[in-house]
Amino acid sequence: MSTVDSGDRPLDRGVSSLNAAGGRTLLITGGTVVGVTGAVEADVLVDGETIAEIVQPGRIPVADRVLDATGKYVIPGGIDVHTHMQLPFGGTFASDTFSTGTRAAAFGGTTTIIDFAVQRTGEVVQDGLAAWHAKAAGECFVDYGFHMILGGVDEDALKAMDQLVADEGVTSFKLFMAYPGVFYSDDGQILRAMQRARDNGAVIMMHAENGIAIDVLVQQALARGETDPVYHGITRPPELEAEATHRAIVLAGVARDCPLYFVHLSASGALEQVAAARDAGRNVFAETCPQYLYLTLEDQLGAPGFEGAKWVASPPLRSGHESHRADLWKGLRSNDLAVVSTDHCPFCMKEQKELGLGDFSKIPNGIGTVEHRVDLVYQGVVDGKLSVQRWVETIATTPARMFGLYPRKGVIAPGSDADIVLYDPNGRTTIGVASHHMNLDHSAWEGYEIAGRVDTVVSRGEVIVDGTGLHATKGRGRYLRRGLSSYLL
Repeated sequence: MSTVDSGDRPLDRGVSSLNAAGGRTLLITGGTVVGVTGAVEADVLVDGETIAEIVQPGRIPVADRVLDATGKYVIPGGIDVHTHMQLPFGGTFASDTFSTGTRAAAFGGTTTIIDFAVQRTGEVVQDGLAAWHAKAAGECFVDYGFHMILGGVDEDALKAMDQLVADEGVTSFKLFMAYPGVFYSDDGQILRAMQRARDNGAVIMMHAENGIAIDVLVQQALARGETDPVYHGITRPPELEAEATHRAIVLAGVARDCPLYFVHLSASGALEQVAAARDAGRNVFAETCPQYLYLTLEDQLGAPGFEGAKWVASPPLRSGHESHRADLWKGLRSNDLAVVSTDHCPFCMKEQKELGLGDFSKIPNGIGTVEHRVDLVYQGVVDGKLSVQRWVETIATTPARMFGLYPRKGVIAPGSDADIVLYDPNGRTTIGVASHHMNLDHSAWEGYEIAGRVDTVVSRGEVIVDGTGLHATKGRGRYLRRGLSSYLL
C-alpha cells in the first residue's frame, strides 16, 4: 500500500491537473485504507480507471464524485483465482455462466476472477483456450483471466505452453492427479510439464489426490451398497491427498524446483507436506477454500438423505472430529497457505446434483461460493484468527502477485487499477438462496450470519455495486493478459 502523501507535492496539483486532462475523478474519503503493511486513515483519489493518489484525510476538497467511507475499510477489490464458469462435468455444466458468475462476484466484492480454460486429451490446447474466450467475451461484469487445464500432456501440449506464456498472457497450467479417464496425468506427464514450466517461467497448479486409489475405494463402496453422498468423502480420505501432495513436491524438485501451487488444499497432512517444502526454501505454495475452513463431512456432507449432495466437491469436506480446520487457519496465519479462493463450480440440485441419486460417484462435484469469499474470510478477522491486513493479503494482494497481476491489481496504490471495495465492519450479511445472485437453486451457506458487509464496489474507477444494487453493464469486464508470478521464493 502506498504511504499517505507527506505533503511534498502541492495539494491542488492532483485535482487540477487531472481535470485539465479531461479525466473523471472519484474521491473516497473518511475510510481506513488497508494493505499488507498496515491500515491507515486516508483518502483515495481515482482518476478515470486508475488510482491517482492516497492522501491525508481532507486534503483534496473537490472531485467529480465523492464516496463517504467513514467507519469503513477501503480495501483492494477481491481476486478469486479459482473459478469454473460453465465447466462441463459429469454430463452437465456448472450452472453459472460468465455473466451470472461475474455478476455474483461483483456483489461479493470480487473484481477479478481467473477461470480455467480446458484442454481434454486429444484436443489442441489453443482450441480449448479459444473456446473459453468465446464463452467469456462480452459476458463479464468484472475483469477476468485464464489458467489452462492440460488434460493431455504430449509434445504438442508442451509447445503450446510456451506459446500461451509468450503470446496469450496465460502463465499457469493446471494438472490433475485425480479423475482417471477425464483429466488425469501420470507422473511422467506431470514431470514433463513441470520441466517445461521451469524453463518458460510458468506456475504449475496441482489437483493433488491419488485418483487411481480413490477409484478403487469408490467401486468397493458402491459394491457394498454405500451410495449416499457422505461416501464421496469417505472414499477420498485425507491420506490420499497428503500422498499426492508429497509426490507432486518430489516431482517438482526433480524438475529443478518448478514453481508448484496446490489448489483447494483441504487437509492437515497435505498442509504438512507444503509447510515442510516451504521450510526447505522450495517454490511451493497452496490455497484453501472457505468450505474447508468452516464445513465438515459430518454436518454437511453427511446430512440426511440426499441433502449432502449440496456439498459434494473434490477434495471433500473433512471430518470435524480432526484438526483440519484449525490447522488450515494456522496455515493462513503462517503463510503456508497463501491464498483463499473458492473453486466456484456450482450445480443445481434439480437435474444436476440429482444425477447422482443412488450413486454418489455420479454427483457433479462443486460448491458455489464466489459471492461469499470476502465475507467468509473476514469472519477470521472477527474471530481473531487473522489480522485485517492478512485478510486483504489472502483475498487480493497475494493472488495478484502469485498470478502475474501485481501491481495492476491487488493493491491500493498510485498507478494501480481502481478496483476498490468499501467494507463495513459494522454491517451484517445473511447468506441464503433468497438473497444470493449466483445461478443456483440452493446455498451451501444457507443461514450463515456474517459480521461485516460489502458496502460499495468500484471496478476500474466505476461504481458497479452499492446499496441500491448493480450499476454495471454486462461485457464491461476485460480480459487480463497476465505476466509471470512475482511471488516466487
